[in-house]
Amino acid sequence: MWKRLLVLGFTFALSSTLAAQKIGVINTMTGGEAPIGENITNGIKLAEEDLKKRGFPLTLVWEDDTGKAQISMSAMEKLASRDQVIGVVGPYTSACANAVAKRAEQYKVPLLVPAAAKEEITRQGLKYVFRMNAPADKYASSLIDAALALGKPRSIAFIYENSDFGTSTTATAKTYVASKGIQVVADEPYPKMNADYRSTLAKIKSKNPDLVFMVSYVADAILIMRQAKEVGLQPQAFLGGGAGFTTVEFARETASSSVFSCTQWTDDVSWPGAKDFGKRYRAKFGKEPTYHAACAYESMMIMAGVARDAGGNRDKLREGLKNGKWSGIMGDVKFADFDGFTNQNAHQMLVQQLQGGAYETVFPKQFATKPSVYPFPKWK
Repeated sequence: MWKRLLVLGFTFALSSTLAAQKIGVINTMTGGEAPIGENITNGIKLAEEDLKKRGFPLTLVWEDDTGKAQISMSAMEKLASRDQVIGVVGPYTSACANAVAKRAEQYKVPLLVPAAAKEEITRQGLKYVFRMNAPADKYASSLIDAALALGKPRSIAFIYENSDFGTSTTATAKTYVASKGIQVVADEPYPKMNADYRSTLAKIKSKNPDLVFMVSYVADAILIMRQAKEVGLQPQAFLGGGAGFTTVEFARETASSSVFSCTQWTDDVSWPGAKDFGKRYRAKFGKEPTYHAACAYESMMIMAGVARDAGGNRDKLREGLKNGKWSGIMGDVKFADFDGFTNQNAHQMLVQQLQGGAYETVFPKQFATKPSVYPFPKWK
């Protein structure tokens, strides 16, 4: 669909109202979450290249929120008032996106969130806030469904960062496992960037859970798996709730082998352009693309395509996002109202597993590239 918009928009490339279209970007480019923020930046840069090749008059105005909600809100205010952008893509973290959502509604600036998971972001009835990625409840259900398809787990332990992302994802997981008759035997939140998780992991080990469900960003995800090996925690499966468990850095860690994680995207799916995006990303940036990059790319392609037809009018941009349908590297995209969500894309989640240092899609079956390794092999 966005390809059709490109063609229509090209007819008006010289229009004075479209000549200097400005779109804001809020992202975490420095600070603790910068490694994931880099993927979002790279995805948007690839989108910018593609849009300019197709004749889009696009100017991006970048703001670094450093992963802090207060700075993110200030960035939104500057983009809306000082820079007079027509719309904004971002931010990355759930805490920042949830805070910025209210500012977007206040200033009536369409906001397209590419990869933040907290359910509340699109559960507040906000008219100007849209989300590309599936929310936190889908992270939990996709992983639990995969575990249930592989075995008969009866118990689960949770260890998670006590941030908006960690608590919201874990809360939905608790509700979901209760509906499946799985008993929660440990519930362990922690402050981010902790130095030592061994006592917590030993406590979890004493409960002998069938599943260990983890929600962390990159540094903590790596450390948790290293220390799980040290204490000999041996569940049937380790489940990583997106974020740090889907990164190149995590894949390089030998203790991460056989960990399951949920993801919004891989380049081995059949969605239009997914394989080509992965190939181009590797060629340009010299690393594997994460789902954050794909979500950001598609968010910018859609935002810019609709902004082109909106002629600088924020309300027309909002209407275009609300009423449009697209098909691209994230599959079919439609911002709809359902299950208490507003302007939420009903995106298909995937489950992958680290095998031989590479992520392999293992669930749902129609997207699987390799069979799962289950149960979790004994530590070497």
